[in-house]
Amino acid sequence: MLSLLLIMCMAALTGCGKGSEEKKTSYEITGELALDHADQFSVEYYEGGYKHVHIADGTDYVLIPEGAARTDLGISGAVILQQPFKNIYLAASSAMDLFVRLDSLDRIGTVSTRAQDYSIEEARAAIEAGTIRYVGKYSAPDYETVLNSGCNLAIESTMITHSPQIREELERLGIPVLVERSSYESSPLGRLEWIKLYGVLLDRQEEAEKFYEAEKQKLTKVTEGLSAAAKKERPTVAFFYISSNGYVNVRKPGDYISTMIDMAGGSYCLSELKDESQNALSTMNINWEKFYQYAVHADILIYNSTIEGELDSVADLTEKNGLFRDFKAVKEGRVYCTHANMFQESSAVCDVVVDLYRIMYEDGDEPLTYLFLLKDSESK
Repeated sequence: MLSLLLIMCMAALTGCGKGSEEKKTSYEITGELALDHADQFSVEYYEGGYKHVHIADGTDYVLIPEGAARTDLGISGAVILQQPFKNIYLAASSAMDLFVRLDSLDRIGTVSTRAQDYSIEEARAAIEAGTIRYVGKYSAPDYETVLNSGCNLAIESTMITHSPQIREELERLGIPVLVERSSYESSPLGRLEWIKLYGVLLDRQEEAEKFYEAEKQKLTKVTEGLSAAAKKERPTVAFFYISSNGYVNVRKPGDYISTMIDMAGGSYCLSELKDESQNALSTMNINWEKFYQYAVHADILIYNSTIEGELDSVADLTEKNGLFRDFKAVKEGRVYCTHANMFQESSAVCDVVVDLYRIMYEDGDEPLTYLFLLKDSESK
């Protein structure tokens, strides 16, 4: 009888031991990442340090903390991402600035943008030094180099939708892919808020939050200034460049540039322009006659230097079309050009809004950050 009792006790103890070693199958949600404007991603926190990242393209990711057991948290179809991330393949060039801001360039192993095509000094220097390797265009990467680098995450731009076989091959090689959708955010501050997602991915959440809040504070001056100027008529602004085939490329009404003009107290002069293409692009080409109709009386012209390069003077503009001499902004000396780094530095949203506010409401000589006033033709 005693022996039977001993055997039963040992069996009970053994059963308890097995149960304690079993992997946990249910995890409780402990909170979520607070977002002010972004709607293209969300993050839920789970006990044990696990995180569920949802991207608006319908993809779900489960972040596994270093040393934690692998689980999908019960989320069907979730892509498992193992932290920490090392030697990331970054094909979304717009995200590079956020890695720089989070002091995380060392997490990137390979890229699809050449050094000379980056206006971000830190990125260009890292690629030139070989600490980050260029592996070819996003549409034709050197898979072997990416794989041999030890990559455990590829970050692609939405351009990957035009080359779906690239994503499929990366995933076949065991490299999970996350598609950067900050360009789909309707709010400029929503774009900036993507730094919080990178903070989650890179374990830099505190740094990301501090950066975001500090950037938002820059808009205080704009808010206060616009409150004081509430009764003034809003200046009208055109943002454009002349394409190589002679068309005028403009921002679509409601895109993030026209929204920043509005945030800065201006009025986008092409706000009534109809977009018949209905594509996802934020820009459109229009003929000269239509541009003239909308922009000839605009208070301010801003030339986008990203594609065709920076202008040095108003003469450079009038050489593209002599009818620019009819424009109110040209006559009054209120023609500006963007610096080439404005669009690559995706964290620059608030600085751009401040620049826009200053050219519309201030006459100071303090240098701007991402815009510069074009000299008149006689001072070239």
